[in-house]
Amino acid sequence: MFFVRTASVRDIDKIRPVLVETWHDTYDGIYGVDFVNDICETWHSADAIKQNVEDRNAEYVVADDGQSLGGVAYVKAPSEDGIAYLSQIYVLPEHQRQGIGRDLLEEIELSFPEAKLMRLGVDARNVKAVGFYERFGYRNTNIRLEEGGLEALVFEKQL
Repeated sequence: MFFVRTASVRDIDKIRPVLVETWHDTYDGIYGVDFVNDICETWHSADAIKQNVEDRNAEYVVADDGQSLGGVAYVKAPSEDGIAYLSQIYVLPEHQRQGIGRDLLEEIELSFPEAKLMRLGVDARNVKAVGFYERFGYRNTNIRLEEGGLEALVFEKQL
């Protein structure tokens, strides 16, 4: 059974494989292995993870069963307008559809009680993720963003 807890720098070596495996499972067929490898080398490097884990204006949580991590999530604290930004939520493929994503999402939604709105970007071709967010009350704003060769739809939820 997985329990959600705050990540620490001791988790970096366990977080990276979750991010890399999940990205390859989700995006190899869409963008190709080489593109995903490039993203993983920059966005999911040990240094990038360390920076996120140590960010005092954010919350990084992990789903831990005492042996391994099944998923991770990272949310940035709300700005003055009360909008928190969900930057990452990933669950290893073999642990998906077991409630880990729900537990991670619930935890980060409660991380900043002052937040009025949670906002995130999700690739429109990531059908599983789009369905996941919609199941938990997120709505597509029909705003599109582009970053690093990826096109994302913006989803939001009132908190």
